[in-house]
Amino acid sequence: MTDLTTNAAASGDGEAPQVWDLIIVGAGPAGMACAIYAGRARLKTLILEGLMAGGQVVLNEVIENYPGFPDGIPGWQLGTLMAQQAAKFGAVTESAQVESIDVLRTPHVLQTSAGARSARAILVATGSSPKRLSVPGEKEFFTRGVSYCATCDGPLYGGKRLMVVGGGNTAVEEAIFLSGLASEVLLVHRRGELRADKILQERLAANPKITVLWSTVLAEILGDESLTSVRAQNVVTGEESIVPVDGLFVSIGNRPRSDFLPPQVERDETGLIFTNRYLETSVPGIFAAGDVRRDAYRQITFAVGDGTLAYSSIMRYLEEQG
Repeated sequence: MTDLTTNAAASGDGEAPQVWDLIIVGAGPAGMACAIYAGRARLKTLILEGLMAGGQVVLNEVIENYPGFPDGIPGWQLGTLMAQQAAKFGAVTESAQVESIDVLRTPHVLQTSAGARSARAILVATGSSPKRLSVPGEKEFFTRGVSYCATCDGPLYGGKRLMVVGGGNTAVEEAIFLSGLASEVLLVHRRGELRADKILQERLAANPKITVLWSTVLAEILGDESLTSVRAQNVVTGEESIVPVDGLFVSIGNRPRSDFLPPQVERDETGLIFTNRYLETSVPGIFAAGDVRRDAYRQITFAVGDGTLAYSSIMRYLEEQG
């Protein structure tokens, strides 16, 4: 491979950035798995981390279905261990937001909040970000009663009356987690049945501190200096009511973090990246893995498998390039 320095940044004064063998955009399970393999293969690997190691993994209080941890493991801890393992094998991590990628130049050049970075191959493993309700008051009361991460902000609401919006695994897990902190938890779901795994539904039903508001949506978030209540509407009867709550946790899914990609990287209408069976995108040298790609199954084990497959494909690509 190309003889590279160990400095992540360019030297300045218009000098071109050093060329990495591989730049991984995103520090979740897919990106970290690829980084571990790439480091062991002695590829000069740079991980561009937007927020923190682990990605969406850190939002899980306890992960119970990842092999090797029969008693479960906190999400933040699993993310930290993955980052430590990647660093052990030589991957360099840098905190920077990717703003754009120039795919017309080879090697491709990434413009980031920390300057230009260049690589022979790029893995996009940026995952996704929480979807918003898009109702009046949501933006105004963000961080003042509205949150998208129960494990992050739940401890701020000990003994309070809380509400979770959503019906999938994450929403149910967050409601159960918050029930250990709150005086009462209301789970709001727009349908008459949940999408969550049966075992989670059983735990929810057995929890006396959780009440489910079926066939209900939020029409408005209300408050003064902070959130005090929500205006809820029953989608069947049309009846509206004001529900007092101290904290609102939105858990209605995620959207792919792919806005920085150029149009040459083909995506669907939601922003998910199209890949082939080898995780190659429509642009040679750019690969995608994990929740940001079109056919991903949104589980940690799947993301790790994606990262492993991406490494294999990237290695083959680099060898073919010489």
